[in-house]
Amino acid sequence: MKWGLTKRDDDLWGIESFRKGLRGLFDDFFEMGPTSLMEAKWMPMVNVDEDDKAIHVRAEMPGLDEKDLNVTLENNMLTISGEKREERKEEKKRYVISERRFGSFSRSIALPEGIKGDSISATFKKGVLMIDIPKTEQVKAGKIKITVN
Repeated sequence: MKWGLTKRDDDLWGIESFRKGLRGLFDDFFEMGPTSLMEAKWMPMVNVDEDDKAIHVRAEMPGLDEKDLNVTLENNMLTISGEKREERKEEKKRYVISERRFGSFSRSIALPEGIKGDSISATFKKGVLMIDIPKTEQVKAGKIKITVN
């Protein structure tokens, strides 16, 4: 209990403190507002898997065109980058809403040694980028048993 307060005053003080903390939490969350949400960075969803012959990368990029993408390989680092542009215009009798959102993105994926960098193929269909990275024969050879002492 705080100095000079009754038990009832102390309980009210705790409830008020909790209420102020909760209000602050909501204020912080909603302070972002629509503009901050619009400016949030967009990152494409990426899935990487491999089989005996190749590494397969699939990236979901709805709303993008092939011309908006840049795919590079440097020092076994695959980088997918580009720019996403969205525009929306809605005209009604009493109002017009026009929104534009622009932003660049970049995703990098470290690849293992033993890939054929000059044989990589990439296709882009219906908002999905598919990259197939063949492995060298040496990597395809199989697994090596390592003895642990």
